[in-house]
Amino acid sequence: MGSRIKSSTLTIPATTVIPRHVAIIMDGNGRWANQRFLPRVAGHSKGLDAVREIVEQCTTHGIEYLTLFAFSSENWRRPKEEVTFLMNLFFKALDKEVARLHTNNIRLRLIGDMTEFPKNIQKRVIEAERLTEKNTGLVLTIAANYGGRWDILNATRQALIENPNTNPADINEAWLHPYLAMSYAPEPDLFIRTGGEQRVSNFLLWQLAYTEMYFTDTFWPDFDANAFSASLEWYRKRERRFGQTGLQVLENVIIKNA
Repeated sequence: MGSRIKSSTLTIPATTVIPRHVAIIMDGNGRWANQRFLPRVAGHSKGLDAVREIVEQCTTHGIEYLTLFAFSSENWRRPKEEVTFLMNLFFKALDKEVARLHTNNIRLRLIGDMTEFPKNIQKRVIEAERLTEKNTGLVLTIAANYGGRWDILNATRQALIENPNTNPADINEAWLHPYLAMSYAPEPDLFIRTGGEQRVSNFLLWQLAYTEMYFTDTFWPDFDANAFSASLEWYRKRERRFGQTGLQVLENVIIKNA
């Protein structure tokens, strides 16, 4: 099992100038709307346009995995009317966008505690994943009612349920990995947060161990192809060391190209 795990804390993963996996916190929808004297929900609606564009850009650049933080486990604390709007928007987006994703060979996955969502949304999620499960292009993951701490605790709980006689000495990454929400994907190479905040906000805490983190003041509805290209250019210039020295990285590159 351990040999199949692409963990950046156990091995040095192969890297390329284009990230395989991009993870994004789509922040700033409400503030974008406030600046235009619009209700906050208008920003969330506009943010869907940015989602469509970035999905297209990932396909164009050959990125294999895109993970979007749509609704955190802490977002339930927002005003009730905003939460209700987000639920309705999520449902409508599933209705409208899934066919388009399927046509473009994109596989849709959803991670998070779906039991908190209305039954109609849970049903749509199952249908959407089933429809696209054999697609071989970009894997688009939507994190909804997701939290990084929830992910780790839930994985531990599920692992113990299935392996009740586990010796504590045998608990390691290989033991836990299959139960994590994103066990099907490599760890993100590039994390992007829009909207000016510089924190991970309980997103993919386990998976972001060695991810390059890019923060931009641009609000999500304005995060277009040019803004995304700027993040990829920034990533291209990063030296990913994974605990090594810069000299070791350079020597490995020389050996690889020899």
